[in-house]
Amino acid sequence: MEIQTDFLVLGSGIAGLAFAIKASRLGTVAIVTKKETIESNTNYAQGGIATVIDQEDSFESHIKDTLEAGGGLCHEDVVRFVVTEGPERVRELIEWGVRFSPSASSEGYDLGREGGHSHRRVLHAEDLTGREIERALVERAGTIDNIQIFENHFAVNLITRSKITGTDERPDRCLGSYVYDIKNQSVRTFRAKFVILATGGSGKVYMITTNPDIATGDGLAMAFRAKANIANMEFIQFHPTCLFHPQAKSFLISEAVRGEGGVLKLKNGSTFMEKYDPRGSLAPRDVVAQAIDRELKKRGDEFVYLDIRHRGRKFLKERFPHIYHRCLEFGIDMARDMIPVAPAAHYQCGGVVVNEYGETTIGHLFACGEVSCTGLHGANRLASNSLLEAVVFAHRIFKRIESIFAVTPADTLYIPPWDPKGTVESDESIMISHNWDEIRMCMSNYVGIVRSDKRLHRAKRRIELISQEIDEYYWNFKITPELLELRNIATVAQLIIACSRLRKESRGLHFNIDYPYRDDANFKKDTIVNRDILSALNQNGL
Repeated sequence: MEIQTDFLVLGSGIAGLAFAIKASRLGTVAIVTKKETIESNTNYAQGGIATVIDQEDSFESHIKDTLEAGGGLCHEDVVRFVVTEGPERVRELIEWGVRFSPSASSEGYDLGREGGHSHRRVLHAEDLTGREIERALVERAGTIDNIQIFENHFAVNLITRSKITGTDERPDRCLGSYVYDIKNQSVRTFRAKFVILATGGSGKVYMITTNPDIATGDGLAMAFRAKANIANMEFIQFHPTCLFHPQAKSFLISEAVRGEGGVLKLKNGSTFMEKYDPRGSLAPRDVVAQAIDRELKKRGDEFVYLDIRHRGRKFLKERFPHIYHRCLEFGIDMARDMIPVAPAAHYQCGGVVVNEYGETTIGHLFACGEVSCTGLHGANRLASNSLLEAVVFAHRIFKRIESIFAVTPADTLYIPPWDPKGTVESDESIMISHNWDEIRMCMSNYVGIVRSDKRLHRAKRRIELISQEIDEYYWNFKITPELLELRNIATVAQLIIACSRLRKESRGLHFNIDYPYRDDANFKKDTIVNRDILSALNQNGL
């Protein structure tokens, strides 16, 4: 059965929902999400959304902080319009029902400060900002008749005109997507005038991550297979402070804890960040994560401590209620104990290349949120800029489509239904679990916070072999969600490795011990790859 809609939104986080709510004014919207609607990276965002609303702050200050964090690779024009358009988009969230924490001492909102920010400008909802935003947007979307949400539906591949016509050219238009209905174990065809990728990031490509299990780079991998351009995948942000505890899966200790005075310490109680940056524990994430990594390797330790005991129990329970109670569940009293933390894969600064209106290199295919590479983050994302980027670009995509919607006909090209002919039920599921673990272990060991040419070469060889096994398995057996996720993280791993090998310097989140210095003369540019470029590199043995 073919499902026709004006807009196909893949993903149900802040980017996808914000666009869907606006696009519903123009036509029908189908939101496809592989789990429940509320399960997204947005839902796990603790810190907040950065924007200039305080009179003591300024757009120029926020722009300067973003550019400094980005290591010379931010697109300044993008930084400027995201920062200056941000306050209006945040007010829109408030109108849609998002309840940010109010100021306890005056009118307005309680503004937090995080690493790399020179002012307090982070609006938050206690320490569960993402959950509050997701709640409000899901509730609003649920009241709109033009929006239909398909939960437990997994997008498999994008459908492009060149794919259907059998040409091998770069596709000029996206027609929709093949989507796996998990409950009914069947693949449905979704046709749309416009397709919006809002599938989030890819943290699960690493062993230790703050991301939820859904973060397997699905939209990124689909876009790459469809021959879209991908950029800057070498810049994977490792959050410096993931809770280190054997029973704590992917639990983040928000950067806001350091913003409120938390200090990083070694096991002996001594501080160390002042050796790496004059801002100490409030340095940007790339600096802090690399510093912790060096100290851990030097000392043979598994974690460092984050100490915020001096702020007192009353403050900690009011400012960080979720973190406070979650730590208590693991026997850690923030008011009495230092918190054991270690870096974990957190945010994908690269992604599908888009212009200032979220348009990819494939017609009628847009990308928004973490899956995209807009030029805002450069070589390192400034804390709490990601939710801001999502709402600004969701609005810009809407405005771009609004300007052409009335004169854009639906493509009538015949799309053949999904053909599973020749595939059988799998009798080798061990391949999926084994390769899943091997990819993540390989990426963590060789393509983590600190890299080298030798490590990257080893990773490339191993991931290529695993990918060949996965491709053979994919074409021979009936698909499952686990197989689709495995296929996607293998693709993401190859993209991270390829971009890392192309950048012969150290900048921002990419640190290569063979090239320890930043090289502005040759590498002050985005690392852009696609299927054709990667194929040419492999053919030339690079």
